[in-house]
Amino acid sequence: MGEKNFELRTLIFLDSLQPQLAQYIAKENRVYDPSEYDAALFIEIAPAMEIHPLTDMALKNTKVRLGSLVTERQFGMMQVHHADQGEVKEAGSAILRETGLSENDRAEVKLLTNKVIRSVQQDHAIMFTGTTRGNMVVAGESILIMEATPAAYLAIACNEALKAAEVKLIDIKPTGATGRLLISGKESEVDSAAEAATKVLLKLNEMKKNGSGFQLS
Repeated sequence: MGEKNFELRTLIFLDSLQPQLAQYIAKENRVYDPSEYDAALFIEIAPAMEIHPLTDMALKNTKVRLGSLVTERQFGMMQVHHADQGEVKEAGSAILRETGLSENDRAEVKLLTNKVIRSVQQDHAIMFTGTTRGNMVVAGESILIMEATPAAYLAIACNEALKAAEVKLIDIKPTGATGRLLISGKESEVDSAAEAATKVLLKLNEMKKNGSGFQLS
């Protein structure tokens, strides 16, 4: 591809797409639906249209399937997946080899909002349900509201939250200037989900800061 002419904003590997996230991706999907528990790779860059050469590299070098490719005004994001974790890791590694990058060249994730609203009232619950495409929020549940930039990092935050707790995915927006994640459920479960989501983002930042630890190894 020659010299790098883009900013690597996000590169994350998900070892096993949790059922709710896999189905949400399928609902929002533009290409090939993932199966539950597939491994997945999300890459977000700027400027947006430079995502096409990277997608080409991933598809030509491995057996991964393209789940989503979004090009907005500034940012481009692709998501690929496969049942074989090795194929997904190799897709990311092939891109890094051909662009001369390390996975820790990605941007630091910045948490803009990270709060739990406890025991939401009925009007509030109806508002969340009416403006999202995931599950329903029920009065009395607690809800995690998380916003971050770059946006695609919230995919791994969501996946780890769903692994850690019995909660409902209400909404996730992993593209654009900022990403948004909404998760609801019993208060103790939402607290556990919030802890897991925050922990993985802080871990990725620590890996980048120290230049140690790799997702694709």
